[in-house]
Amino acid sequence: MHYPIFNSIVNTVNTQLDKRGLQTRKFKTWEDNKINAIGLELIIDLENTSQFMDSLSINFDWDSFRETSMASKLQGMEKHPFLKVEKLTKAHVHPTIDIEMSWLFDIDNCQPELPGRSGNYRIENASKWMESISKQINTLLKSENIITRWHIEIEGDETGKYLSAINLISYFQYEINTPKNLVEVQNFVNRRLHELLLKASRVIFKCDDILKATVAA
Repeated sequence: MHYPIFNSIVNTVNTQLDKRGLQTRKFKTWEDNKINAIGLELIIDLENTSQFMDSLSINFDWDSFRETSMASKLQGMEKHPFLKVEKLTKAHVHPTIDIEMSWLFDIDNCQPELPGRSGNYRIENASKWMESISKQINTLLKSENIITRWHIEIEGDETGKYLSAINLISYFQYEINTPKNLVEVQNFVNRRLHELLLKASRVIFKCDDILKATVAA
């Protein structure tokens, strides 16, 4: 299937990342025709930005129904191939783009082993700074209608249990109702990407401050 509108969004994201000098560890589009879905996955390296985070992952989700809805509203999209597909034109959906932003923590720097300690102290310490981060992030993003949660995985070794994965995940959804043509869609994406990267940066600095005061104290 062909998604000219989403492809334009992908190209806009790529261009803006280049302008900001942000190097991506991963930048890949995917498509699943069985569920009429398409998306973009990108990972930004944070090793030189944060002491306690490994990377920032941003996933953009789209589908053929939203592509069709958007095409029906944009000037110059009269020949969009999806407008010839009855099941797509009859579906009434709002043109929204779903975005998942995930901060992946460095599990070793966040859970240092302490000489002479054993048991589950690493998980116990992590739960304290994770709770503190949750409170700060809820305040930081309180004006946003979003969901933020932790994803963790637990393993154990000879000295006790520890978190083998620590990810803070936020879900955003933006309605794209105002653009009248593809150029305005690109301008919309530019603004929203700028906002997302600004929010991501604030979360990174806030988490680093909390971890410096707890883990690295």
